[in-house]
Amino acid sequence: MLSLAILRIIPIRLAAAMSYSTGAFSNSQPLNYRGGARVQPIDGNEKEEAREPSTGRVIANFPCSGEKEVDLAIQSAKGAFKIWSQKSGTERGRVLLEAARIIRERLEEIASLETINNGKSIFEARVDVEISWQCLEYYAGLAGAMAGQHVQLPGGSFAYSRREPLGVCVGIGAWNYPFQIACWKSGPALACGNAMVFKPSPFTPLTVLLLAEIFAEAGVPPGLFNVVQGGASTGEFMCKHPDVAKVSFTGSVPTGSKIMALAAEGIKPITLELGGKSPLIIFSDCVMENAVKGAMMANFLTQGEVCCNGTRVFVQKEIVDKFTEEVVKRTKKIKIGDPLLEDTRMGPLINQPHLEKVLGYIKKGKEEGVKVLCGGEPYLPDDPKLKGGYYMTPCVLGNCRDDMTCVKEEIFGPVMSILTFDTEEEAMERANNTIFGLAGGVFTRDIQRAHRVAAGLQVGVCYINNYNTSPVELPFGGYKKSGFGRENGQVAIEYYSQLKTVCVEMGDVESAF
Repeated sequence: MLSLAILRIIPIRLAAAMSYSTGAFSNSQPLNYRGGARVQPIDGNEKEEAREPSTGRVIANFPCSGEKEVDLAIQSAKGAFKIWSQKSGTERGRVLLEAARIIRERLEEIASLETINNGKSIFEARVDVEISWQCLEYYAGLAGAMAGQHVQLPGGSFAYSRREPLGVCVGIGAWNYPFQIACWKSGPALACGNAMVFKPSPFTPLTVLLLAEIFAEAGVPPGLFNVVQGGASTGEFMCKHPDVAKVSFTGSVPTGSKIMALAAEGIKPITLELGGKSPLIIFSDCVMENAVKGAMMANFLTQGEVCCNGTRVFVQKEIVDKFTEEVVKRTKKIKIGDPLLEDTRMGPLINQPHLEKVLGYIKKGKEEGVKVLCGGEPYLPDDPKLKGGYYMTPCVLGNCRDDMTCVKEEIFGPVMSILTFDTEEEAMERANNTIFGLAGGVFTRDIQRAHRVAAGLQVGVCYINNYNTSPVELPFGGYKKSGFGRENGQVAIEYYSQLKTVCVEMGDVESAF
């Protein structure tokens, strides 16, 4: 049963979230969604279990989808695509608007289940769900406005272009933003007239099922949005399938490289949103209060498990002592504990292996000479029901150098590395000295410097005097090994559609023969 503390903040009407959280979702309640209904996969020898990060208890057992199940899901999507792609953009937009409305109405339920499944605070999960319905609403508005171009040619002839859907798109999500990522991928895909088969991370299999059911309730054809569960082999079957037109993946660089190779076999377009080790440059003329708050937002959201986090914090030497003192003071005050409680600001990491990996980076840092200014240790909350959870204290590292492992590699945990610099030129050169290029940020009152830095950073997203804001109207994606293609913004339409040129001759054919 749920604890009394949780019952106090989750209305009784959230029966769906409760059924998941009590472990009732097992093989008797399927986690695949195909043809408009939950189904058990017809094949697949491997099995996975999902655990609640805050307690460590198993909340779902499920078989991984095999090649036959993946094929059934894709064939289901193909059938629905024939219906959906023939609808007008305005018709598709109405359905997406209805899905957005349902998400708004069920926000507390979805956010609670996301917290149970992922470990992030309920405070953050609500923001994620807000962004999710805003995404669908945004693409609903674009769906009816998609059009080609008319070009007048000599002699009364003309040509025009048509923007057409791709077909069946595959979405493969990450565990840090399970519901939001599913919306980021399905919103533009469905707006363009495509169908989608989505595979969530096996660590967080639950909330995407709610999205599938919401789409069905909103009026999409059965099979337009299908869910298959599984790990690497399931993803491989999806990427290699000949009837898949596009793959969109969010996750690690090594997995992204494998998906890129698999998609290349079928010449499939892909979108890759991969890792990062983003720089945050803080100049001495900054507004200190905002710079400190920006650094906190750049490192500790979702327990630091955010790909675009600004984990390399470059601080100009004149203010580094004052900045560091304030950051450490605020980091020590972060409330760690049950993520379903309203005052919690940091929940558990996703699982025990990942917790050990993050702690291992801190240990390696100590060996290389970093100074742990606060945190970086396993944490045991007072509540006995949380004793099996995967908690640690948020960490700030000082005395860092660019060549240290903790500075070069993506830790993906609540670990901030503070480095010092003298000049703008130095900061820019060091900031760009990385294989990653997802995001970056700058805090300064000098407007010319701010735009110079934004122009010079080799990143796909740059923040000036802020960090980690995610308006759905703006493109999101990276340079270098952080991937290519973009999520969100009007440009995403180009990644989920293709152009056809039609030439119309109004006179006689001129021939050389």
